[in-house]
Amino acid sequence: MPCPVPVPGGLSPDWQYVFENACYLGDGLLVTIKLTLASLLVGFAAGLPAAVVEVYGGRYSSGLVRNVGVVLRGTPIVVIIMLAYFAFGLSPAFFAATVALGFRSAAYQTQIFRGAIQSVSRGQMEAARSIGMSKVQAIRHVVLPQALRRSVPGFQNEVTIVLKDTSIAFAIGLAELLTKSYDLFQSIGHTTAIFELILFVSAIYFVLTLLANRSLELLNDLVAIPGGGNR
Repeated sequence: MPCPVPVPGGLSPDWQYVFENACYLGDGLLVTIKLTLASLLVGFAAGLPAAVVEVYGGRYSSGLVRNVGVVLRGTPIVVIIMLAYFAFGLSPAFFAATVALGFRSAAYQTQIFRGAIQSVSRGQMEAARSIGMSKVQAIRHVVLPQALRRSVPGFQNEVTIVLKDTSIAFAIGLAELLTKSYDLFQSIGHTTAIFELILFVSAIYFVLTLLANRSLELLNDLVAIPGGGNR
């Protein structure tokens, strides 16, 4: 059903078709945003502990985390999504895409957090231990607060990557932004609107990426450690 919003005058029939269905694309945009946020949260929940294990864990535990990360980072995201949905039977499609994108993101977030953790000088860990803190307490109260603040610039890149990777959920039929635009293009009598739809959807992705980057830059300015080299 066409979207009941004003359509600018003087447009070609294809552009009119795009604007008339802006609300339909908006539904896909909402799914894209939800999928991005959910995947980033899964990636954070798995990636941060994995980074701690990789830095402070034993030989076998850190080796396991490292090797799993290599496999996930080396496997195309479309393969991971299709395995989650078709091979492992995860459903609905949103859940399968969230798991796939989330654990793929976790593999990259692990490296972001690992680098941030290792940027905290060992002397601080030793000082924390010398005043009676356990290793876990020192990591939680001394290392991680600094590492999280230093990880914001790297996390900014990961947000952009995950946002764009949500379009791969098209492969399992999830009704995100790209899928919705494809549905409009496939409508009878509107197959000539592909160029306009691509431009419109690309502009939406650009705006989302710009807003995400600017928001994280502001966050980085707020939490930056003075003299800590966040930039």
